[in-house]
Amino acid sequence: MADADPRLHDRLPAIVERSLETAAELDWLLQDSREPFVVRGLASQWPLVAAGQESNRAAREYLLARAKDRPFVVSVGAPGDGGRLFYDERMRMNFQSGRALLPEVFQGIDAAEGKPDAATVYLSSIDMHEFFDGLYEDNHIDLGDRKLISSIWIGTRTRIAAHNDFPHNLACCAVGRRRFTLFPPDQFANLYLGPIDNTPAGRAISMVDLHDPDFAAHPRFREALKHAVVAELEAGDALYIPSMWWHHVEGLDDFNVLVNFWWRDTPRWMGQPQDALNHAILAVRDLPDAEKDLWRQLFAYYVFKNGPEVTDHIPPDARSVLNPLTAESAGRLRAFLLRSLSR
Repeated sequence: MADADPRLHDRLPAIVERSLETAAELDWLLQDSREPFVVRGLASQWPLVAAGQESNRAAREYLLARAKDRPFVVSVGAPGDGGRLFYDERMRMNFQSGRALLPEVFQGIDAAEGKPDAATVYLSSIDMHEFFDGLYEDNHIDLGDRKLISSIWIGTRTRIAAHNDFPHNLACCAVGRRRFTLFPPDQFANLYLGPIDNTPAGRAISMVDLHDPDFAAHPRFREALKHAVVAELEAGDALYIPSMWWHHVEGLDDFNVLVNFWWRDTPRWMGQPQDALNHAILAVRDLPDAEKDLWRQLFAYYVFKNGPEVTDHIPPDARSVLNPLTAESAGRLRAFLLRSLSR
């Protein structure tokens, strides 16, 4: 895989690094920070990191010894694609996805390792608890009482276009090196996002090639780069990516493993904001302008401002979902939406 233009990354400021003495300091930083930061060596004591420092094959053997006997979803790109998992010229995925047992996947990686232009192989967002025994227990960060989703990403050299996620993310580089290029949440309009319903992995991605930006086609991307920050992680290093920050991710070595710990500040029963955006596109976006303006005001009234004038005139025990949501009232609202969408 051709490396990114080093001059571009050299021009970008580095993501701030933090030093920690205790787990309590990490907890405090995660509660307090709304910007990304790097902690060098946070996961350096993991057995998986030690195996990878021995060799790529040792890291694969470590994972195989703990893998459950079940098929994994694997994505395979074409030889010579530079590791970029993206769209083809017809806006279809430029890779194929299928299922295979982990020994079969690793046999292919073993055979191709070190060969130029080998096909890209990528296992993305694999749940550590569902697909491995004991892997999480021996390789995790103490994040207190946060309700975590813990996933592992395994692959060859890859380039993943800039995208964002709703949960907060502590990304730990376990094997190989990773380069992250981050953009603040408000830069979405300068990233030239692709479709929201036809994506490589469920989130809209930037259509700009960070290795070769076409500024004639994407002139606003110059503004995005003014706000970009970058970090290159070695095995054992960790990066905190706050909710909604855009991140372009590169696996820089022949074999790379990343472990993510995801959490949100609000209960999971509140649902995903992306679902509300999708529904608004379905129901609101193409209304006549006058009607759309009224709905904009209603959204502000009920959702974004949500002031006392919404409920003060209603008896407290009759406000239903206009009261602060609970798991029970959220469940009722979700059931109501499902019935409405099925009509």
